[in-house]
Amino acid sequence: MKNMYDCYTLNNGVKNPCLGYGTYKAADGKSADIIEMAIEAGYRYFDTASFYGTEEYLAEAIRRSGVPRKEFFITSKAWKTQMGYENVKKAFRQSLEMLETDYLDLYLIHWPLPEEGYEDWKQLDKETWKGLEELYEEGKVRAIGVSNFLPHHIDNLLEDCRVRPAVDQIEFHPGYTQEMTVRYCQEKGILVQAWSPIGRRALLDNEMLQEMAGRYGVSVAQLCIRYAIQRGVVPLPKSSAMERMKQNQDVFGFEIEEEDMYRLGTIPQTGWSGQHPDTGSIRGSER
Repeated sequence: MKNMYDCYTLNNGVKNPCLGYGTYKAADGKSADIIEMAIEAGYRYFDTASFYGTEEYLAEAIRRSGVPRKEFFITSKAWKTQMGYENVKKAFRQSLEMLETDYLDLYLIHWPLPEEGYEDWKQLDKETWKGLEELYEEGKVRAIGVSNFLPHHIDNLLEDCRVRPAVDQIEFHPGYTQEMTVRYCQEKGILVQAWSPIGRRALLDNEMLQEMAGRYGVSVAQLCIRYAIQRGVVPLPKSSAMERMKQNQDVFGFEIEEEDMYRLGTIPQTGWSGQHPDTGSIRGSER
């Protein structure tokens, strides 16, 4: 990968850019300004979701930018309350309306369980996936996948699916690399994407990461993004400032040495969101 426009090839042949922009909380001011700034900064891959409340602002930013729709790669997701065969197809139509487009590049099931302890998740996931398969087969979405699914959740879909998941979007950063899920997906030909690739303040203030970033002449955020890229994971960083937006793209001019890759991958658990697909949100936050 030489720049953020280089792509991975998904298991159905669709090209997925190697770096994108995450829109979670990017329109908290009920404005498209930050997302429009990201377009001005050069981003063309945008990750959104019905739960984020940013779909309509992404549509407005794209419209105002004057950049043709075909130049963008747009991902959205069906929330926990939108699971089920009929519900997910309705949710997809609503996302198309909000995004002012007639197709999506990628559509994901946001979480495998609608609530903690939900017993019939296997059947619900399969019914939801069937809805996604039909949308894919009808040509309304170029690729389909999952988000926050662990190996046992994906295994359930693989038992009898017609279309294999192309992507699994998970929390991934130094201090929370979810090694078993990453290895499982890569062995199955499922591209891993990283939400929260920079982690949280705990990572930015981590002395070891600060020392390592200093040796490479980059920021801790750049180090974390580059770590994901070298792991074959698509990072989806977010920022509200033009300078940091551009800095987060500037991660292709250096390479993390093998020893440092091992160090980054084995630091104690740090910066975890507190969210788990099976046990719910431990710290009271969802995304």
